[in-house]
Order: sequence, then structure tokens, then C-alpha cells
Amino acid sequence: MRARQVCMFLLLALVWGGAFVPLAAEDSEQLERVHRILRKVPLIDGHNDLPWQLRARVDGRLDRLDVSDDTATHDTLQTDLARLRAGGVGGQFWSVYVPVELAGAQAVVAVVEQIDLVRRMVARHPDDLELALTAKDVRRTHKRGRIACLIGVEGGHCIDNSLAVLRQLYVLGARYMTLTHSSNTDWADACSDEPTHDGLTDFGREVVREMNRVGMLVDLSHVSPKTMHDALDASAAPVFFSHSSARTNTGHVRNVPDDVLRRLQRNGGLVMVTFVPPFISDAVLAHYAEEKGQLGRLSVLHPGHTSKQNELMEAWFERNPRPRASVEQVADHIVHIVAMAGIDHVGLGSDFDGMRDPPIGLEDVSGFPNLLAQLLERGFSERDVQKIAGLNVLRVMQEVERVAGVLQAQRPPSEELLEAAARD
Repeated sequence: MRARQVCMFLLLALVWGGAFVPLAAEDSEQLERVHRILRKVPLIDGHNDLPWQLRARVDGRLDRLDVSDDTATHDTLQTDLARLRAGGVGGQFWSVYVPVELAGAQAVVAVVEQIDLVRRMVARHPDDLELALTAKDVRRTHKRGRIACLIGVEGGHCIDNSLAVLRQLYVLGARYMTLTHSSNTDWADACSDEPTHDGLTDFGREVVREMNRVGMLVDLSHVSPKTMHDALDASAAPVFFSHSSARTNTGHVRNVPDDVLRRLQRNGGLVMVTFVPPFISDAVLAHYAEEKGQLGRLSVLHPGHTSKQNELMEAWFERNPRPRASVEQVADHIVHIVAMAGIDHVGLGSDFDGMRDPPIGLEDVSGFPNLLAQLLERGFSERDVQKIAGLNVLRVMQEVERVAGVLQAQRPPSEELLEAAARD
């Protein structure tokens, strides 16, 4: 670590570190400051899985689960319009997630259906939601008092190795794509799979270049560290992590190592810090590992006897209750990323409705002000909080858009094929 970074880290540790008592509801001063900030600057969340919940629960039939009615959603979902408003959310990247078990043409169909679901949800609630395709759209929508809705594709398997599909997803409104999900694609290694490509293949680098050319953010959540570095090498525009945290704080493979964080300064990108408990708490991560081991053990001891396995797991949970993560731990990850990469390179990427047992103080989308108030309490300035809430991701979006304009003037759409790249 360079001397200047060491000094910065120590200074931040002194100013922002230490243990903090959660902000009490009656301690309204910091929350009032947060709400004033969010009237000026849109809070933009990098990742929310509500669209998949709507698909899984009601087959995408929006008439069967009304997200404008918090009494209908409060006990089953972490997101609805009332709580988005209470949380001061001004912009939301809706994840159009597709499981890796859906491959090839099935994945393409599913991701288009998910984009359609988001667009139908927006059209159904015009007083609250508005589709946004650019940073300028987000700012305008926020000024109009609506929530700007952006679309992010979670998993590069959704393009079925086709740059033409990638381009058409952009036309349909997708503004980022996560290069992998939990499994490797044919051109990129995921962090949670055995590496087969040593990062990006030649075709994978072409995917990154074509994303740069069309103006789609390159999302490095879920990819291996080598893929992160390869994408940083290949990208002409800032990259970002839609929902990841700091690996130094919590050693989950989904988190970002310090050497990658330091490269974000040169690249101009950012990490949208996630709230997923095993990504922000070592205690929760360890418990998840123990739980997985216990499930495996019971499946061997009682094969085919699901009811017996469930009974024994319930007893195990009584003896080993799950620990809870906290809003303070999320703030700790932000502090570390600021120390490594700088205040201009961090944002928020909750993963609400994609996690269980959310952190205390961040139980649903209404909790964002608690986190920002925690940062103010630790000594972050209002300008710092504005950057973390939304200005940083708006800057990245604007730069991605600018680079796309330059590249489109320089070269036509790529006609590269996976097979041809492999032969070369």
C-alpha cells in the first residue's frame, strides 16, 4: 500500500472508525439532514430483485400482487412503492435476473420477459415510476418527483454468446449487464465457480468492448478477481459493481479485493455496496458455511427423507440461531472502500428482495436513510453523502454515455462470434 493511502486509511479510521450506536428513531437531526440531501440528489440503488419475486410468486401477473399496496407486500417482500418513497429512493436499477439453470435461447426469452415485466410495472404506476435510459433522464425524473427506473441484466449467460442479443437488450432498455452470475459463461469466469478461462477469453474482451460501444455499464459483481482485472484492462469506460462489498472486511468471494479497489481510481468506476448479510458480516458468513455443511451431512444420513432432514435442521437452528448483520457493518464497508479507492468510487447496491434476513436497520427499502444518517454520524460531509447516494453513479453513467458516443463514431457494431474468437 502506498504511503499516501496508508495515511488516508489511518485518518479515516480515526474520523469514521470505531463502534457506533444505531441511530435511534427519536434522534431525528441526522435523518432530517438525509431527507434534505435526498430532495436535492436522487438516491440510486444499484440492484433490486423485485422483478424476479414477481415472476416467482405470481408469474409476472401484476394484477395479482399490487406493489403500490404496502399492506399486501409488507410481510412477503422488502420492496413496494410506499416504502421506496419512505426510503427516499430516487432511482432504482431493477435486476432482470435469470437463473443460470436457464441457458441458451431459454435465457434470452426469460430476460426479455423480465424486461417486459419492469416496463409493465412502470406503465402501471405512472404517478410514481418512470423509465430512465440516461443519467439526464434520472435527474429529470427525480425533479418531477418520480422514481427513475433503470434496468440491469444479471448474468452474461442471458445473451447466449451473441453480441446481437446484447445490442438488442440495450435497445429494450438494459443499461448494465453483470458479466456472469454464479457459474462461468463460455467467455468469463465467475467467482463462485471453478475457473476455466483464466478470467476473460478473447470473446469476453469483445463483449466488454461492445458494451462500451453501445453504452452499457460493465458490471463486475459475481465475476472472479482475474475477470475483474481483465475487464479493467479491456474497458475504455468506467466499470462498476452493482452489488458487492469489500473483501478485506468480509472474506466472501463475491466481494472486491483491495487491489481491484485501488484500480478503480484510474478507471473511474465504483462499487455499489451491497447489504447481503454474508457479504458484510464474517459471523453471518461463518454461520452460512456451517448451515451448508449441516444440510450436506443430513442429506447423506437421511437420503430421500426430506421431512426428517427438515426436522433435524429446525432443531439445529434452535441450538445455532442465525446471527444478524447490521447497518453499522454496511457503513464499515463503505469506509474501507473510501479508504482504498476514494469517496468518488462508492455507491449503494442493496440487493433487496434477493436476500434473507436483511441487516438490522436496513430491513427493507425504507431503511436507506438509516445508512446515510450513520455516515453523517461518522463524520462524512453532506457532499460525501450526496456522492454516495447518487452523484457517483450518475457520473459513471455520464462517462459511459460519453465514451459510447466516441466509439460509435469510430467503429460499427462488432460482428465477432464466439467460435471465431476461439479459433483465432
